[in-house]
Amino acid sequence: MSEFIVSARKYRPATFRSVVGQKHITSTLQNAIERGQLAHAYLFCGPRGVGKTTCARIFAKAINCLQPEGAEACNACESCRSFNEGRSLNIHELDAASNNSVEDIRSLIEQVRIIPQVGRYSVFIIDEVHMLSAAAFNAFLKTLEEPPAHAIFILATTEKHKIIPTILSRCQIYDFNRIRVEDAVDYLRYIAGQEGVEADEESLNLIAQKADGGMRDALSMFDKAVSFCGAKLDYRNVAQTLNVLDYDTYFGITELLLAGNYTEALVVFDEVLSKGFSGQTFMAGLNRHMRDLMMARDAATLRLIEMTGTLLERYRAQAGACTVEFLFGAIALLTELDGKIRQSSNQRLLVELGLMKIAGLGQKKNDTLIAPGEYPLPDIGAPQAAAPAATTPQTPQAPTAPAVATTARTAQAVAAPAAAAPVSPAASTAQSPAAPATPTQLPPQMAAPAETRPAAASAPPQTLSAAPATPAPATSAGHAAQGTPTRRPLMGASLSELLAAAQPAAASADEPQASVAAAPHYDPACAEKLDRARGAILRLMQERRPRFVAAFEQMELADHTIRLRVPTEELREEMLRSKTGMLMRIAELAGVAGAIELEITVDAEVRAARPIKLEDRVKFLTERNPQLTELRRALDLEVE
Repeated sequence: MSEFIVSARKYRPATFRSVVGQKHITSTLQNAIERGQLAHAYLFCGPRGVGKTTCARIFAKAINCLQPEGAEACNACESCRSFNEGRSLNIHELDAASNNSVEDIRSLIEQVRIIPQVGRYSVFIIDEVHMLSAAAFNAFLKTLEEPPAHAIFILATTEKHKIIPTILSRCQIYDFNRIRVEDAVDYLRYIAGQEGVEADEESLNLIAQKADGGMRDALSMFDKAVSFCGAKLDYRNVAQTLNVLDYDTYFGITELLLAGNYTEALVVFDEVLSKGFSGQTFMAGLNRHMRDLMMARDAATLRLIEMTGTLLERYRAQAGACTVEFLFGAIALLTELDGKIRQSSNQRLLVELGLMKIAGLGQKKNDTLIAPGEYPLPDIGAPQAAAPAATTPQTPQAPTAPAVATTARTAQAVAAPAAAAPVSPAASTAQSPAAPATPTQLPPQMAAPAETRPAAASAPPQTLSAAPATPAPATSAGHAAQGTPTRRPLMGASLSELLAAAQPAAASADEPQASVAAAPHYDPACAEKLDRARGAILRLMQERRPRFVAAFEQMELADHTIRLRVPTEELREEMLRSKTGMLMRIAELAGVAGAIELEITVDAEVRAARPIKLEDRVKFLTERNPQLTELRRALDLEVE
């Protein structure tokens, strides 16, 4: 059996051209050699396994070559042959980790005085130079600053910050970069071809990602994978060998979270734990996956993903199915959990809670009945006013155009989401607006009045808009006795329940179907009902939206429109994002049986209307509660 040589040694670069991922270093060194501008001391610093010692050896070999080919060594002269065979007397390597005392530096200084026998320079390569003691550094200063003309020092370290400033000031400093994944994959592909190993793109990407910028680590992992898989590297076997989660796990769980399927996501997470991976490892990988999906959405940021080939195409395909809101929310949530998981006593529960929250973001993304960023306010248990039964259909009123440029009016902001369903002509004429809803019929508050509904034969298809919903009236005992089903409030209904409630009655096969758009209608007593419910509305805002209280304290009512004034554009945008859920709760509190519109105007004078000075605040509070004056007088309190 022939002696096995690890790939990190067998394929160690021997020329500047073969160095991987350090073009800025090799070009500078080559130019210095060609122009004869050699410094007496160099400092190579950077992460592990990126080529610091390799470049030092190539540089030492090139400057001592007797017949150089430009900046590269010829590999034919006596100096190059002695270097290749490991018997060169001009190149000295010293490990500072085991030679870190003052006595070791003294021996080095004595050795520096010896003139080279073959070649022009004596090159001293000191690896891990940060391991020298403070006394050794001080003893080395004079020689490093003014060495003999034939001596060149090359210091290498992974921890530049541990070297004293007086040493740094005497050296030319070269900072080595981490090896990019693309460069590592290309070099691994070259080595696989030389070794006759068949490797897919995903396997090489996984090895390069796991190496974290170190080429030596990547080659060690490559040898390990070849030992396990043989002459053909399979992606799943490589992931098992390196004990890392494969990309398929993250792609699969992201699809589940996008669909809002948190139960299957928890099952996948349990399988990950059963393989021996920690929750922190899984969460960190999922966070990186979400970040890469965010970068893959835009061609300008696509280069920030360290992926190649088919794997990059998979990221681009899945990124197209994700919204920015979903990805941003998932990244923010996972980053927050990453800071908590180390102190958590139940890491599994913490990760499972995070997965359920992300699945909630995916569910909101798929909910077409609620616009992105508009989430209904939860029920706070306020008494609900009974809405009178509609006896005559109301004619839709066109909204009035705002007169101020900075005014924002919602497009059909409504009390509850509605859906339009195809209805047969016979069913539409038989159903009365005041008739109780049955399980197979569209509820009255979700359908347009029969008189205002356009005929399917004469009207072109219309774009569906949000339609108003009438709050369900209190069910009487008589209705309950007759078996009339109690309507569930639409606010708490899920997407599937809303769609099921909107299904039309069964029609015969030969009966034509027509798509009918639900037209909005307005409650003629909307303004009066809203005015009576001012107190309840303010209590709702105080509990759920405290930032909106000041605006609603001075709200103006006109027909079916609520007019608000806010001091800043930011507050206006925030209110518009919450308008749908907010108006739904307001309609329930006030018992409005129709659509409500919201008109918000930015007015800088609103801010000045609030008391700012101390005496203004006291006056403001006293006017609202006169008993404060008696309380101050009784307790002898001073305004401070």
